[in-house]
Amino acid sequence: MISYQSTRGSAPALPFTDVLLAGLAPDGGLYCPSEIPSLPDVSTATDYVSFAQRIMWPFVEGTIGQDDFDALVADSYTRFRHDEICPVVELGTDEYLLDLTLGPTLAFKDVALQLVGRLLDFELTRRGQRVTVLGATSGDTGSAAIEALANRSAIDVVILHPEGRVSDVQRKQMTTVTASNVHNVAVAGTFDDCQDLVKAAFGDVAIRDRYRLAAVNSINWARVMAQIVYYVWSARTVAPDGSAVSFSVPTGNFGNILAGWYAKSMGLAVDQLIVASNRNDVLTRYFETGALDAEAVVPSFSPSMDIQVSSNFERLLWEASGRDGQAIQDLIATFRSSGHVEVPSAWNERVFGEFVAGRLSDEGTLNEIERVYSASNVLIDPHTAVGVDVGRSVHAGSNSPLITLATAAPAKFPDAVEKAVGFRPELPDHLADLFERPEKFEKAPNDLAAIADLLSKISG
Repeated sequence: MISYQSTRGSAPALPFTDVLLAGLAPDGGLYCPSEIPSLPDVSTATDYVSFAQRIMWPFVEGTIGQDDFDALVADSYTRFRHDEICPVVELGTDEYLLDLTLGPTLAFKDVALQLVGRLLDFELTRRGQRVTVLGATSGDTGSAAIEALANRSAIDVVILHPEGRVSDVQRKQMTTVTASNVHNVAVAGTFDDCQDLVKAAFGDVAIRDRYRLAAVNSINWARVMAQIVYYVWSARTVAPDGSAVSFSVPTGNFGNILAGWYAKSMGLAVDQLIVASNRNDVLTRYFETGALDAEAVVPSFSPSMDIQVSSNFERLLWEASGRDGQAIQDLIATFRSSGHVEVPSAWNERVFGEFVAGRLSDEGTLNEIERVYSASNVLIDPHTAVGVDVGRSVHAGSNSPLITLATAAPAKFPDAVEKAVGFRPELPDHLADLFERPEKFEKAPNDLAAIADLLSKISG
């Protein structure tokens, strides 16, 4: 059975199901597997569900029965609008899109959160417990979490989003849900502020214990685990002989591309992992300078990437440090207090060999949406456009097939898409009346005491 360790080094190791419910470690760190298993044999897997069951099983084995786990996985993918769940679309010669937008909320977060919601419900029911899921969203995680957890009797859901910094579609996908266990909060601040409030709540033992907080953000290992699957799935689709492929990933909080790194570490043949940033390019600047240097968050056409504190990057640095929890704790403390930290050169040498990076402006984003549509009649959203453009430029000269992760449907960002191609993409039938539905949400300042007060009201 694989145990899970905190990146900060001072929390006890836990089994998978405890990590699932805990989310963030008590010492403020992120849980990571104590060992990275080898990639299971998927040569006889016939569909996405069977890939998922086999690839994730080593991470949960010994904590959930295999029949139960397989049933939860199978049920998680019944609401996707394509038989292949995550189909691969050809854009050009050796250039592909992995379409992760076909779940109920039109974003890649559905692929993991439909499973995480079921895992939480299963484990809480087994234990006879109830939790409050507290999460922050830059746009897509919130709606995907709400969709996965609405009306589940053992869970209250509280989602913080940055007021005025998500698209109208993203906001209304969250705020029009009528389930009594769902609570949306518009915070006066940025996504980083929302994320900091969530981390502060988890770090406050009194708040955490009183409201039995649980997490579905990518700070929860189960999210990353479920995302590993589609890297293997798409690689085998494009290169069934097992030869190397490359991935370009629109990147904000680093969880999605980190799953690609775990897939590679498990044995998947990967040529390049490309970090694609928008104008909020803290990660691209790190790969250029070797330092983390947070700047002010600037709103962009790809708002889910408007982040300067990429939480999941801590997991990678922990691995690069040789799993030195104290060193990670010191480095993160310096970064959070000053907004700047020089990463040790020995760590950088390990990280730089694993990733390449690039950035794209807002103007370039619109140009890329138009270019792809004109060239291939495929409509993409602004985040995916960042991935396609940066991937194509960084990957130039490589012989491996390039797979860009399409992370959101263009209908979630109709204003930007209309600027690029001259028309507004339509929402699918199940969301066609979205703008006619009444909204329900609260507003709060960027203040932990205010969030604690809201949690108190929700708990009764």
